[in-house]
Amino acid sequence: MSGPLERFKTVFNQLNRDRLALLDEIYTPDVYFRDPVHELRGLPALRNYYGRLYEGVRSCQFSFDAEVIQEQQGMLVWLMRFEHARFRPGETLELRGVSHLCFGDDGRVHHHRDYFDMGEFIYERVPVLGSVIRAIKNRL
Repeated sequence: MSGPLERFKTVFNQLNRDRLALLDEIYTPDVYFRDPVHELRGLPALRNYYGRLYEGVRSCQFSFDAEVIQEQQGMLVWLMRFEHARFRPGETLELRGVSHLCFGDDGRVHHHRDYFDMGEFIYERVPVLGSVIRAIKNRL
């Protein structure tokens, strides 16, 4: 199982707006994908989603801190560092998360679920909204 997981990690660090065809190498045509803001079915929908995500991205790199492999499943703990042309330009942003991946017999992912804190990533960085969210967190 480490082969498909290693290939997945390699492809993710090669992705950009012009290299979305690489997704075909790691996902099945009927892939199910979910993260805190989207739920998608099928490789065309996933390719479109990543196409929108990579618009304006100047650089994006993942480091993988830990992994767990069990039969046809894997969990990756990751840190994404990226720069975006419009969102906080000139700043390197970081997002920590975990991906749960289920692989088919051909070694491609048919189920991908991402877990990350959307509040920390986006909402706390928006000027007025960020101060409100931080105040709420401080009261908890």
